Amino acid sequence: MSEETGATGPGDGSKPNKGNLTVAQRRHYGVLDTEQAKRIASARLAGMELDRVTRFGLPEVDDRYHIWRVPVLDVAGQRLGEVVIDARTSIVDPKRSTGAEQMEARLLKRDDTKERRAKTRANKGNPGGNRHNLRNTIALGEAADVSEDLPPGSVDLIFTSPPYYNARVEYRDYTSYEEYLEAMRLVIRACHRVLAEGRFFVMNVSPVLVRRANRAEASRRIAVPFDMHAIFSSEGFDFVDDIHWIKPEGAGWATGRGRRFAADRNPLQYKPVPITEYVLVYRKHTDRLIDWNIRFHPDANKVAASKIRDGYETTNLWKIKPRHSQKHPAVFPLELASRVVEYYSFVGDVVLDPFAGIGTTGHAAASLGRKFVMIEAQEQYVKTMTQESQGWGDVTKKDTLFVNTRPEADRLF
Repeated sequence: MSEETGATGPGDGSKPNKGNLTVAQRRHYGVLDTEQAKRIASARLAGMELDRVTRFGLPEVDDRYHIWRVPVLDVAGQRLGEVVIDARTSIVDPKRSTGAEQMEARLLKRDDTKERRAKTRANKGNPGGNRHNLRNTIALGEAADVSEDLPPGSVDLIFTSPPYYNARVEYRDYTSYEEYLEAMRLVIRACHRVLAEGRFFVMNVSPVLVRRANRAEASRRIAVPFDMHAIFSSEGFDFVDDIHWIKPEGAGWATGRGRRFAADRNPLQYKPVPITEYVLVYRKHTDRLIDWNIRFHPDANKVAASKIRDGYETTNLWKIKPRHSQKHPAVFPLELASRVVEYYSFVGDVVLDPFAGIGTTGHAAASLGRKFVMIEAQEQYVKTMTQESQGWGDVTKKDTLFVNTRPEADRLF
């Protein structure tokens, strides 16, 4: 909800009546208007020594989280990030706010665009090629935290399917949908830092049906993919494609959606059975064309070895059978991960999955000659992934780095 500049507030010489109170005033926030929010944000930017090269967009109060969001722009008006302020305490939230390093990087990239274009051949070795020589990695922990140990620009492709919002009892229970989205924002922001320039972040996601608590309530279907799109757009990614993963007819009938209409056939009750999921494709924002990542890759042999074979999918409708596993409540098919890895990376690249589950993305990456970085917060899934990774291509425990966990010793009995 926006808090408009000039709304009635303290210091305007009048006592506001209840009907004219702003959201901030009604909730008794410590930060009451846009000017206060800007002053607090200015102090933060001054501490980063960025106050002279930036300006602010229109601050907004988000009363779902009890925070103010202050957009930070460069002098040309392009978004660099945001300062997030706790509306009740007036304290900047450093975890939610864009860091100095990220804003500086965006400033520098925009300031030297012409110079970089003139020196394209001098920068020939920048794109691709496993620049930081990362090893295959299996890590236990929260994605936003573990990824802080990865060097900037060290990952070439990100493919993941985030946990559903409270749709299954096996998943973490978020107190609100807004909390869930904010958790996704932190992961997407962390992924932006580690993803190489001009490379792709692909996410498999679908609307979620939140079941009703009792017969007097209506169930809710939440359009998660569209909210994810808003987050990607605000965190420095450009939308590329929406691919639709189509499951066999009848795959969604078990959910019960559409059964009542099938029985009664009353208008207004029509609900189609969902048999599709989105595969959203984004590219980390850059002024360079995709050709740059191909033509100036440091290893021409790997580019040649990565050519897509005949029989590739020519449309954005991918017909793939779903996969089921007793080891995880919501695995996606290996074929889906394999297509994404093959279409959006080169042989030798590093593929990251921040919500790795039992490691389907890692399996696809290793089988196609890529390296993998798998991050998973649930220990039981990490154990399964560790055991099964020994069957992924040529992967061995010796050439795999284990973070916050260790492979169990092989038992002889």
